Amino acid sequence: MSEENKKNNSRKELNTEEIKESWKPKTSLGMKVKKGKIKDINDILDMGIPILESEIIDMLIPDLENELLLIGQSKGKFGGGQKRVFKQTQKKTREGNKPRFATIAVVGNRNGLVGIGYGKSRETVPSREKAFRKAKLNLIKIRRGCGSWQCGCGTPHSISFKVKGKCGSVEIELMSAPKGTGLCIEKECAKILELAGIKDVWSKTKGQTKTKSNLIYACFEALKELMKTKTTEDNIKSLGIKEGKIEDERTEQ
Repeated sequence: MSEENKKNNSRKELNTEEIKESWKPKTSLGMKVKKGKIKDINDILDMGIPILESEIIDMLIPDLENELLLIGQSKGKFGGGQKRVFKQTQKKTREGNKPRFATIAVVGNRNGLVGIGYGKSRETVPSREKAFRKAKLNLIKIRRGCGSWQCGCGTPHSISFKVKGKCGSVEIELMSAPKGTGLCIEKECAKILELAGIKDVWSKTKGQTKTKSNLIYACFEALKELMKTKTTEDNIKSLGIKEGKIEDERTEQ
């Protein structure tokens, strides 16, 4: 193990210890996690138990990464402003304009776990924290595999079958792609798939795709369909389907 990996592991241990000391759980699930009775996130997700405390995710998945998605646009001539992570809206009152800021965050471990969250507040920092907290509470695990007839390598670099998602007028279709294709999808959706651990995919969209929030939610709904689709043992072996986090991911790739 290199020195950088040792430093990262020590930082993760320190972070989990700090959270454990300062955290006072309010739910029975949180108490079990803090006492060490539950050590794997899959035990919670498989049983379908709702997660109501973000500290549960911080304790069980210390290597979780987060990122804000570009859903807003700054003011510019003829609407040509630069893309922003905050979408600003204003309410007209007698006292003046009251702005509010909304943002969408995505969290994931780049290994089969991903979640998105929406936050809105009168200031940017609270809306960002809300989005990160809700993204952790909405964490799901996905199935990965190799469903492309052009590849057939049997490693979990892509999705194993075609899935669709819809939000509002926006429809998105995700299709398995051969190894080395990359993420052929809109940039903000590519960030979601990247944090989920998907490396190769093709996509097709319909509707008002300029509405970024609907496009993002449609992509997340499509990822949920990966777990809902029924599979057989033969398909699991032939397509190399893996659920959630893979411990020995490097050896399989």
